[in-house]
Amino acid sequence: MEERIRKAVGEALKSVGAGDLSFAIERPTEAVHGDYATNAALAAAKMLGKKPHEIADEIARILSKTLGKDIVSNVAVAGPGFVNITLSKEAVTFAVAEADAQGREWGKGIVDQGQRVLIEYTDPNPFKEMHIGHLMSNVIGESLARLIQNEGATVIRANYQGDVGPHVAKALWGLRKAGIMEPTTAKEIGEAYANGSRAYEESPEAKAEIDTLNQTIYAGTDHEVMELWRKGRDVSFAAFEHLYKILGTHFDYYFFESETAEPGLRIVKDGLTRGVFEESEGAIIYRGEKKGLHTLVFITSKGTPTYEAKDIGLAFLKEERVQSDRSIIVTAAEQIGHFNIVLSALGEIAPKIAEKTSHVPHGFLRLVSGKMSSRAGNIITAESLIQDVIKRASEKNEDPLIAEQVALGAIKYMILRQAPGSDIIFDEEKSLSLEGNSGPYLQYALVRAKSVLAASNGAPAAGAPNEPYFIERVLLHFPEVVARAARELAPNLLVNYLTELAMEWNSFYAQERIVGGEHEAHKLMLARAFVNTMINGLSLLGIPTPEKM
Repeated sequence: MEERIRKAVGEALKSVGAGDLSFAIERPTEAVHGDYATNAALAAAKMLGKKPHEIADEIARILSKTLGKDIVSNVAVAGPGFVNITLSKEAVTFAVAEADAQGREWGKGIVDQGQRVLIEYTDPNPFKEMHIGHLMSNVIGESLARLIQNEGATVIRANYQGDVGPHVAKALWGLRKAGIMEPTTAKEIGEAYANGSRAYEESPEAKAEIDTLNQTIYAGTDHEVMELWRKGRDVSFAAFEHLYKILGTHFDYYFFESETAEPGLRIVKDGLTRGVFEESEGAIIYRGEKKGLHTLVFITSKGTPTYEAKDIGLAFLKEERVQSDRSIIVTAAEQIGHFNIVLSALGEIAPKIAEKTSHVPHGFLRLVSGKMSSRAGNIITAESLIQDVIKRASEKNEDPLIAEQVALGAIKYMILRQAPGSDIIFDEEKSLSLEGNSGPYLQYALVRAKSVLAASNGAPAAGAPNEPYFIERVLLHFPEVVARAARELAPNLLVNYLTELAMEWNSFYAQERIVGGEHEAHKLMLARAFVNTMINGLSLLGIPTPEKM
């Protein structure tokens, strides 16, 4: 419907002499202003040299005529020159009938058909336990993948894991000091890493040993070291895969730092000869000041690649292995500066790769105790957070499957409801609330609607109310909300919409007798449309849809 109105407004602008003008079609913040509003008259005023109200009056007259009474019941001018559009009863009922009839296809778009989008997310470091920061990346990245795929694109999911570097050397040093040559759990390896990190900061001797061990790992020539490295890596990866299964995500490609180091070194050294990089005190650096950024080291004075050089190597490996039109990277907001410089340097080396690459930052997830540090060994792991919320959800849901679904809904909602880049304070009790603004609140609204449909029987009498229920006017916006969330890479837009929709359903459920009441057939169609919308919306967020609660 939004596209139909957009086209009609565009034609109206041409009629008043303001074609090819950018304008907005939005849902008004207040229901009394209708179903859609446009700022087209305000946008055209300067071009035409007229008052916005005059143009708005003309646009409203044209829209009323071109859209007709079958589509709109009222087109009115408001404020400084906005045009508000209220859909007719017939148009609203048709949209609800579409939501009912289309089932899982309801809300799907085609704008990205033919596009191949590579999205990299989660990116945990082996030799550490996956922490809640990686959980943030996983939940946001998976939702973005689903939203983009919903618009018709072919999505390729990628995961980049740091299996070499100082953190690995610290973990292996810790394992060897503890006499552990056959690590069996991610927790065991995480504790060894924490011990190695403390020793690195507190003991000059340990620091020297770990630095030497780091170079040994890069060289890959010490059989005993590399055997421990392989065993530790395998244990870490197995723990990650266990979590991915719980979270409902999968990956098509895995990239590793151990394979990006060599191409990163080679490409940066080649860039040095071309003047992209320069030498400084034995290191190779990128002078970001020429682009309004700051200087970063890409190859250390010891000849080892930094994260920046390895990210350059990764960009080329992606290009080599995966055909894509867009490349999206989801990481913490603290890496914004890093990626600004990496993409700036990449733009000088391979402009086309840099142009199609974008970084989506996310904030920190904190508990009441504040931000955690894996270096200090007091991190909140993804596994422990999930299990803690499952345990709390089990207090009201005896079925372990339902408890897990509710817990995942609680965690994912709390992460996805924030605008991109925002920090999150996670409150277990609030996350599981059934009173609103929570994943379980949405899940329970869905379960309640399913129970209504299960209770219906026979052939209800036909008939419809004189005016649509307000929930119908909310429900019809689902396709455009989903499209905007995908376009703006902002799952929170869908979260906010589904929360509003669930609130309207609960209000409708409380006020109306559905089964056996007046207009039963229409109300049941509305219930089915709500169920389809909620299932499809929650699925795009990666939130489970339990059958009961």
